[in-house]
Amino acid sequence: MFLKKDIEKDIYRKRSKIAVEALKKNEFDAFYVDNSEEALNRIIALIPDNATIGIGGSVTIREIGLAEILQKKDYVIFTDWDDPLSKAEKMGIRKAALNSDVYLTSSNAITLKGQLVNIDGTGNRVAAMIFGPKKVIIVAGVNKIVDNLDEAFARIRNIAGPLNGKRLNLNTPCALTGRCTDCQNPQRMCKVSVIIEKKPNLSDITVIIIGESLGY
Repeated sequence: MFLKKDIEKDIYRKRSKIAVEALKKNEFDAFYVDNSEEALNRIIALIPDNATIGIGGSVTIREIGLAEILQKKDYVIFTDWDDPLSKAEKMGIRKAALNSDVYLTSSNAITLKGQLVNIDGTGNRVAAMIFGPKKVIIVAGVNKIVDNLDEAFARIRNIAGPLNGKRLNLNTPCALTGRCTDCQNPQRMCKVSVIIEKKPNLSDITVIIIGESLGY
């Protein structure tokens, strides 16, 4: 008799492998791992000694414990989430991250055709995914995998958006009601939409899909 978790794991693994093969066809370095521990080992092996590291606003990166591990090592790390920072300080950190040796982030959605779909409010995260850092590592849980672009945007607007709005204590309609609307709120997060169809020419991007539900 199969346990529910074993059935789910098998289906998630199969969907992930479809996405990984599609990502590879789209010229990304991509692979699937069963759990966060295996992902951490893979990620750390990809980061050179003494590297400068930029970390985008990713719940996934924090959930797997990667940020804490890196902070204990001899790296220069650019993040803007720990301490209260001025607008100028945040801008400086975000620009430094764009020129880092390694940029770590997640993706709002990954389609079974190997497309990376993301929406930002500021745009620094998607900018770094496209051009700038020497190496980009994108880490995502199986909950980020969707069939197509329509599902990707629906996921972002109806799941990721409201949850992140609530997490960031924003006064946006999605954070207050759980429902996406075409809001005109100045705190609106949905300002920059990017679909990465194939690996950009001058970028080195690795996508790691973890067989767990992670992030928003």
